[in-house]
This record gives sequence, C-alpha cells and structure tokens, in this order.
Amino acid sequence: MAKIINTSGKRKTAIARATLKPGKGRVRINSVPLEIYSNELVRMKISEPLLLISNATEGIDVSIDVSGGGIMGQAEAVRTALARGILQWYNDPQIKDIYLGYDRTLLVNDSRQKESKKPHGRGARKKFQKSYR
Repeated sequence: MAKIINTSGKRKTAIARATLKPGKGRVRINSVPLEIYSNELVRMKISEPLLLISNATEGIDVSIDVSGGGIMGQAEAVRTALARGILQWYNDPQIKDIYLGYDRTLLVNDSRQKESKKPHGRGARKKFQKSYR
C-alpha cells in the first residue's frame, strides 16, 4: 500500500490542507505548480521548508488545497502544512530541530486572530468622536 500523509496549517482565517504521496517531486497549490504560483515573495515564503532540507520532495508529490484569508495568510498556512508533511514523511528529529531553529511557525500555527469590533466605534479600539456641544 502506498504511503499517504495528510497535514494542515492555519494562519488567521486561511486553512491549508496538504497531501503527500510517492511521486516525481511535484509541489502543487490549488492544482497550480509552485514554480508559477502567485508572485515571487509568496513563492519564496512557501519554499522555505524545501530550501532548508536538501532534496526534501525527492520522490514525493505534494498537493496542497488552501482557502480563506489573504495572499500572505495563505502562504504562511501552506508553508506550515508543507513543513509538517515533510517532517511526518521522513520522521527524523533532526529535521524538526532544523525547522524549529529557523522559524517556529513552520511547525506551530500562529494563534493570533483579529480582535473583534466593539460598539461605539469603527473597529476593535477606535471610537467615534465626541464633541459635548
């Protein structure tokens, strides 16, 4: 039976689900190859877990579905899902040390969320002006 690993990553309201299975080393995000996905800054952010470990996706096809949030929120969710998948695939504590030493959010979701809007104002903190006249 073929080895298949499912992982997920979150950032703000973006959720990424990654599926890793034996293949030719392709990385696809929403069915788009990583090489032509979005802009260069986003591609660099997503490819960080791949650059830290040489030949990380050698013989692995990675398919990632991401939804919700904005461009950078999705990128950070994707990199978390990808790093977790690579870590589970190889099951090597040395990879975990490399990832945690570089950036903890590669393996741990960033739990920060938008603060909710309050009454008597435009947002979470801002209030409408008062004149007293």
